[in-house]
Amino acid sequence: MNFDDVLPAFVAEASELLREMEDGLLQCTRGTPSDETINLIFRSAHTIKGSAGLFGLDAVVSFVHGVETLLDRVRLGEVALGPQLVQSLLNCKDHISVLVAGAPEAKHGVDPELLAQSARLLTELDESSGGAASQVKPTDASGSTAAPGSSAAAAAPAEASAGGWKISLGFSQDVLLTGMDPLAFIRYLTTFGTIAKLVVLDADLPALSRLDAHKCYLGFEIELVTQEDRARVEAAFEFVRDDCSLKIEPLAAVIVASNTDRAAAPADAAARAGGAETGTDATAGTTNTASLLPTHTHPGTGAVTVAQADAGAGNTASASSARGRSARPASGAENTTVRVDAARLDSLITRIGELIIAAAGASTAARRSECSEVEESLSVLTSLVEEVRGGALQLRMVKIGDTFNRFGRVVHDVSRELGKEIQLQVSGEDTELDKTLVERIADPLTHLVRNAIDHGIEPADVRAERGKPAAGVVKLNAYHDSGTIVIEVSDDGGGLKRERILAKAQERGLIDAGRTLTEAEIFNLIFEPGFSTADQVTSISGRGVGMDVVKRNIAALRGEVSIRSAEGVGTTISVRLPLTLAIINGFQIGLGESMFVLPLESIEECVEFTSEAGHDFTSLRGEVLPFIQLRDIFSIKAPPARRQSIVVVRHAGQRAGLVVDALHGESQTVIKPLGRMFRKAECVSGSSILGTGDVALILDVAVLVRQAVVRERLALTA
Repeated sequence: MNFDDVLPAFVAEASELLREMEDGLLQCTRGTPSDETINLIFRSAHTIKGSAGLFGLDAVVSFVHGVETLLDRVRLGEVALGPQLVQSLLNCKDHISVLVAGAPEAKHGVDPELLAQSARLLTELDESSGGAASQVKPTDASGSTAAPGSSAAAAAPAEASAGGWKISLGFSQDVLLTGMDPLAFIRYLTTFGTIAKLVVLDADLPALSRLDAHKCYLGFEIELVTQEDRARVEAAFEFVRDDCSLKIEPLAAVIVASNTDRAAAPADAAARAGGAETGTDATAGTTNTASLLPTHTHPGTGAVTVAQADAGAGNTASASSARGRSARPASGAENTTVRVDAARLDSLITRIGELIIAAAGASTAARRSECSEVEESLSVLTSLVEEVRGGALQLRMVKIGDTFNRFGRVVHDVSRELGKEIQLQVSGEDTELDKTLVERIADPLTHLVRNAIDHGIEPADVRAERGKPAAGVVKLNAYHDSGTIVIEVSDDGGGLKRERILAKAQERGLIDAGRTLTEAEIFNLIFEPGFSTADQVTSISGRGVGMDVVKRNIAALRGEVSIRSAEGVGTTISVRLPLTLAIINGFQIGLGESMFVLPLESIEECVEFTSEAGHDFTSLRGEVLPFIQLRDIFSIKAPPARRQSIVVVRHAGQRAGLVVDALHGESQTVIKPLGRMFRKAECVSGSSILGTGDVALILDVAVLVRQAVVRERLALTA
């Protein structure tokens, strides 16, 4: 398998492991870490190092090994995981992210500046740990690692190497079916030693007529020259321990000496073995295939090792997915998840959208034909299309918890920078929404969280005067409401100061002096471009740039943002978004000859409309219900139907009625974006193509409800 084809899988898996590592380190800042947390951090680093070694990413392997060495001493209780050390490890985690992201270009050489940064971070780690991380040096500019034993002595191993190890390795026949490549693990040994001799054991190899290409029949005997201990060698086969038999014995001193000489002069060794290109070993009576593997010489060492070729590195993704956990699936067990490229998934949703439109057109034609058999067949087809559509949309739905978890680092870094003690509380992390929304909402939420810490949470002395705990609280919450998802960012800080916002707005000419505004209108002034009430500019905020961008980005997702605040108590900013940007369950309504679509989740009920002259509200079971005549909004010239209906819709806890001529029922609706010319059109959020080929506008329920409520208040006031 080509190196470039599978490297993205390694990068994706490493990114997940780094997030786990970061989450574990952040947990360590909240109190004494548990053994499970420390083991999680260690396993994440260990797995990344192992996977990087399979790809020959020496710069990653060398740097992560230094981090792993320290984490191992933390596990053993030899080093305390204090705040300064945690911060150093977080910096190292960020650097690993950079090294991993640059893996595709690593084959052309590692940037010397990155290698210098590796050295600086390992020095910082060494100082933070009191000298516990000084055993490993980063790779040099050529990408070769420092020779084993050239740095400070490591912790005493359980069983030290006497110069090398003899490894007897036998793989199960089904090892290939689990996604593992035996040769890749053998190549990994060369990242910390030299393979002086490799003998292939083919006693179990069947006749060609009975050979199954999906099975492994070979075993290996390896003489590895290294200064590493037995545990390090065993760890190289961690991912296949359930699928192999492994025996490790120390090499005798005389064998080590002879094999070291052979490693220094492979050509002479091959000649002594008989001169054949395949390196026949006269004593073993089998084929020594070490000379068949690509080799390269480490600069400055003279040692020849097996090259980190790309063939066989492709199974790193499967190895990485094991995450280094102790519990492994049984041999031959199938994976329960599969990675799908996002572009392919988007293409699938697009095709399904076209299929829905085509099925609607076929259903319309079937009804016109008045052929019962065709209508019945189309009914079955439509039902299947609905099931496929539902399944495809579920593929796009992801939990927002992964996005929320990223803010632990944001809170940690910003609170340290500002000298504030902040606690992050997360709820509703299992709430699902479209993956596209998850990707595009992360930046606006980041700004809201940073703003809450900087502007919202008061300094510790101010909080003490107000009788609040020294540690401020920032909360993230998500939940579903009427076919939308609501994400709330709350803080228990000082709240928004109404009078100060009004004064600043009047100073900048945003409002006229003496104009009366509602509380919501006053708070919304902070979303005006360039608006800021900060007394001084900091690296976090104060330039008036950001909140207007937040609102604009949320509006681009067909969402809206609102604010609730009480001075001295805190502020909550609510972001309301549609569940998906692709396909929705719609409800078709008619006004004259025109068709419109409402999101089905926002509809509560439909009732008969009774004309009440002079008002824009009616009574629904004893409650006042404001309503809007849609025909007036869209200037429908056709006379109203003899019997009209009110569609009762709900948004953000408020209800309103929409007066329509006809109810055409539920339908699957493929959302098509409006052209640039119509993007500022009010009351419309998109369009859809009907089965007849006509275009129907999708109504913006949020705007309609807001208009109805405002009209009701004005009418009641009058």
